[in-house]
Amino acid sequence: MEILVFKTNLTDHTRISRVEVALDIHPNVFKWSVDLQDIDNILRVVASNISGREVENILQHAGYYCEELK
Repeated sequence: MEILVFKTNLTDHTRISRVEVALDIHPNVFKWSVDLQDIDNILRVVASNISGREVENILQHAGYYCEELK
C-alpha cells in the first residue's frame, strides 16, 4: 500500500462530491481525503496498484486539475 499526494483545484465540498463516487468505487483506492485548509488543496490517496497518472485522469475526466507531487 502507498500514499499518493496531489495538488488539485478541489476548493470546496461541491467539487469534492463530484469526484467522490469515482474515487470511492475504484477497487484499488482504500481511503482518500482532501485538505481544504492547504493552499494546494492536497488530495491524499491510500491505494495499491494504481498509478498517479490514473488518479490524475479520474479528476481530469470530472473536469478538475490534479497534479501528482513527488
